[in-house]
Amino acid sequence: MADDKSKAAQYWSTNLRLIVGSLVVWAFVSYGCGILFRPLLSGISVGGTDLGFWFAQQGSILTFIVLIFFYAWRMNKLDKEMGLEE
Repeated sequence: MADDKSKAAQYWSTNLRLIVGSLVVWAFVSYGCGILFRPLLSGISVGGTDLGFWFAQQGSILTFIVLIFFYAWRMNKLDKEMGLEE
C-alpha cells in the first residue's frame, strides 16, 4: 500500500512538473514574445509583419496547439512507465 502511495505521489509530481513547464513555455511565447519583447522583435519581418506581432497573433496559438500534443504524448509515455496505460 505504501508503494502505491509513493507511485501515485511520483506520478502526480511528474504531471505537475509537466503542466508547470508547459504553462511557462506558453506564457513566455504569449506574453514575453508578444508583449514584453515586442520592441526587440519589431525589426524582424515574418509574412509582412513584425515578429512580435506575429507571436501575439499566431505564435501563441500555434505554440498552444504544439503543447497540447506534447502533453498528450508525454502523459501517454508516463502512463506506460507507471503501468497505467489503457
